[in-house]
Amino acid sequence: MQMTFTLRRFNSSDLERVMHINRVCLPENYSSFFFLDLYKRFPETFLVVEENGEVVGYVMCRIETGLPGFRIGVRKRGHVISIAVLPEYQRQGVGYTLMQEVMQSMLLYNAKECFLEVRTSNTPAVKLYTKMGFEIKRTLQGYYADGEDAYLMARKLPFSKNKQA
Repeated sequence: MQMTFTLRRFNSSDLERVMHINRVCLPENYSSFFFLDLYKRFPETFLVVEENGEVVGYVMCRIETGLPGFRIGVRKRGHVISIAVLPEYQRQGVGYTLMQEVMQSMLLYNAKECFLEVRTSNTPAVKLYTKMGFEIKRTLQGYYADGEDAYLMARKLPFSKNKQA
């Protein structure tokens, strides 16, 4: 059976469905305020995927500013806060497509790097991120509420908004 996914920006009418996907897929759950706050502040980096008009996955991010070492100036980085795809739609390229698109969207905020945290036990996700050019930067001991460690993974964003194609 061929899936025909549609990728689009989140809108507030998607909130209940996105929260449902979050609860089904992840042990880390967020309040409706948290989802809507990220959407209001960074609408370009909150995306959903639909199949037959029903949201089956999402990614939400924020843009953070940090001082990269001793360099002059600040560097904007895209932080993937949460990404989830319903189990029956996993391993069909949905997560890959969401990540690829959201990294492109981060460029609209002038982000130079993308980073995320992922459970050390989540082998499929670690493999996906590695395939997409992410590197494990360090292990965050006891990062999750249940005590599990996380990998901090990051990659430079491959495109520059100012570069001519």
